[in-house]
Amino acid sequence: MSMSRINTAVAHNARVWNHWLGGKDNYAIDREVGDHITGLYPSIGEVARADRAFLGRAVRHLAGEAGIRQFLDIGTGLPTADNTHEVAQRVAPDSHVVYVDNDPIVLTHARALLTSVPGGATDYIDADANDPDAILHAAARTLDLGRPVAIMLLGILNFIVDTTQAQRTVDRLLAALPSGSHLVLTHPTLELGGEGNAEAMRFWNENATPPITARTGAEIARFAAGLDLLPPGLVSCTRWRPDPAPDGSPAEPPQIAQYALVARKP
Repeated sequence: MSMSRINTAVAHNARVWNHWLGGKDNYAIDREVGDHITGLYPSIGEVARADRAFLGRAVRHLAGEAGIRQFLDIGTGLPTADNTHEVAQRVAPDSHVVYVDNDPIVLTHARALLTSVPGGATDYIDADANDPDAILHAAARTLDLGRPVAIMLLGILNFIVDTTQAQRTVDRLLAALPSGSHLVLTHPTLELGGEGNAEAMRFWNENATPPITARTGAEIARFAAGLDLLPPGLVSCTRWRPDPAPDGSPAEPPQIAQYALVARKP
């Protein structure tokens, strides 16, 4: 894999997201575009952090109560704190995690940083979310696809602009996996107070890659059609089983314009 694939003249989602999370693995163009979007939609950094926190809560549940030991994390982005394998292996050290992305800078960092604890396993696949068959074929090197797998699609289906193609990707992945597998999904929306994000998305599509689209809650729910939604269902990612408040009382965090769901294949 040649690092010449990296285009430092055009902002890229994985690097801009890294900037919003406070990381250093980004270029000037990523910071410029990311800061302009923050000016248009000031809560975008909060969305990035809330999405990451949701990942931790969902994976803890799956590796804990649900007993899942295999995770397929598609569109993983640049490594940061509490990556999927770190959260899962903290609960269950024998967890196997496969990361999928198609950005060469992500590939370089993933190979260096996404390393397993003894007893578990991690792997990285250079593949596109539009090619689920290639993902499944390569994932089978590390995962037993005859046993339940949690498919992690956090903030990735919004980069498959054609909804039919996005649905086809989800359906193909789930069809290859047995009962007891799970779908974990987050997706931006112009609902839940996200109306101000429309201008930011237009700016993104004119100045960065890959292009992005928002979807309604009804459209996002259809990705999980035929699955059993875990409570509390489709909600803002901040409100999916939030951690208790510091005083131990139930938390009711503010909504952000990022839907989340966790669903089980019956």
